[in-house]
Amino acid sequence: MKAGWEIKKLGDISRVVNGGTPKTGVPEYWNGHHRWITPAEMGKRSSPYVSETERRNTDSGLQNSSAEMLPPYSVILSSRAPIGYLVINLQPMATNQGCKGIVPSKNLHHEFLYYYLSGNVDTLRSLGTGTTFKELSGGKLKEVEIPLPPLPEQQRIVGILDEAFENIALATVNAETNLKNASALFESHLNDIFSKRGDGWMETTIGEQIRLQRGFDITKELQREGHVPVVSSGGIKSFHDTPMARAPGVVIGRKGTLGKVFYLEKDYWPHDTTLWVKEFNGNLPRFVYHFLTGIDVHRLNSGAANPALNRNQVHPIRVFWPQISQQKILATQFDALAVETQRLASIYHRKLAALDELKKSLLHRAFTGQL
Repeated sequence: MKAGWEIKKLGDISRVVNGGTPKTGVPEYWNGHHRWITPAEMGKRSSPYVSETERRNTDSGLQNSSAEMLPPYSVILSSRAPIGYLVINLQPMATNQGCKGIVPSKNLHHEFLYYYLSGNVDTLRSLGTGTTFKELSGGKLKEVEIPLPPLPEQQRIVGILDEAFENIALATVNAETNLKNASALFESHLNDIFSKRGDGWMETTIGEQIRLQRGFDITKELQREGHVPVVSSGGIKSFHDTPMARAPGVVIGRKGTLGKVFYLEKDYWPHDTTLWVKEFNGNLPRFVYHFLTGIDVHRLNSGAANPALNRNQVHPIRVFWPQISQQKILATQFDALAVETQRLASIYHRKLAALDELKKSLLHRAFTGQL
């Protein structure tokens, strides 16, 4: 431990406050002027700071519940469903019972506390108890130990972390944008090719070129050990010993994960949540795969509450269709572009993972006196 630092229990250097919820069936308790936050709302926020909330309590609402107003610059921790969301309130604010408010003492900087807890979410979760869902009690939270340097040192560390995390956030946004752009570039190229009529292309319908068939239901209990992939709307989720369709195969999600397309190079079982190409009618399966990938099937959604895709909506769609010789050329081009897209995506995924590790490393160094 660095000279001048102490180890303190959180309960000795802060006040831990439980939250509460006024009765929702009493209108007089709601739509007042007291801000009130929940874990669900905290989970939607990208910034650590919060000044406004979705709901507010009245004076009588607070008086008739266990909710308590927290002063500005408290640290609010979600203590269940899930444990680990963190915000700093810039205005007086109450919470529901799924949160713990931590009011720092004068020798504990609120941002220093926020950063420390952010780097120890796994530890906080490990302290949760309960069968239905884990909950971190106020008593357990008070026992959490925190390294406490002098206040000027806390402020210096906070300044370093603020600048570093701002740069990391910017780099993360750039990487996420590049990741989206890589995927969008591939989709844009597909759409550009298929929206134009090339030389020798004919106008037709999807149903005249391929026949889609709804997949076959099979429960986990009926599946037997084997090597046949069972393809659902989200991809290969399990295996069986008997195929229902021959390779090469093209499958598209029709229910649940709508419109995701899969290419199978071995015999398979298309699940009831998919449509599969039963007849290729002489067309190149790999081309058909890319063609279906380029279709925006979400506009065909026939299920309002539960998204669903019906083959009778897909078959009548009018399209331009190339000859088999052109299909081979296009499929090769699309395959090459897909490989490049996946390569770029892998780079950006690795960069995002590295940025996340950098945050963890900085927090570890900060609270072990290495900054």
